[in-house]
Amino acid sequence: MNFITVVFYYIWQRAAKYTLQLFGWNLVAELPPVHKYLLIGAHHTSNWDLPLALLMMAGLGLRLRWIGKDALFKGPQGWVFRGLGGIPVERGARKNFVSQIIDQYNERKELVITIAPEGTRRSLDHWKTGFYHIAEGAKIPVAMGFIDYSNKELGVGGYFYPTGDQEADLSTLRKFYARVVGKYPQEQGEIRFLPPKTK
Repeated sequence: MNFITVVFYYIWQRAAKYTLQLFGWNLVAELPPVHKYLLIGAHHTSNWDLPLALLMMAGLGLRLRWIGKDALFKGPQGWVFRGLGGIPVERGARKNFVSQIIDQYNERKELVITIAPEGTRRSLDHWKTGFYHIAEGAKIPVAMGFIDYSNKELGVGGYFYPTGDQEADLSTLRKFYARVVGKYPQEQGEIRFLPPKTK
């Protein structure tokens, strides 16, 4: 990064921290000590989660990187979405979604992608498994991002490497997120994976 970019990110980080403090939020920074990891966020129950998450990431010095279908990145708007941290995934490609993201991690020295395992603000009885298989395949840790409205805390509260034992790893996630209260607690979904489909 050039000098101007470094100064911009420094000012943006300080401004984000100040804004969070101004509104009474405490920023937690228990980040993995590596340059490549997958950041999940829960519980997603409100539209307010996004602006708070953006301030959180800026305050932690992280650039938002997210995944979108390749159609979003075609034409002039593609430059905008890439500038906003978007990473295109090709639908219908020979490699599935998980394999494409694993390739992105394998090709880079630094990368943090953010995923909301719930995928929606509505209450669900399960989490999507994509984040888990990406981290497992890329051999990277899963960082546990959170916004706790009850205590006005947000940030990253730790991390773990997938062990391959899904139930044990889900237990780790349940234990951590049990203390996290979303803006609308009644919309918080159950932390579990659906069993694999059988033919």
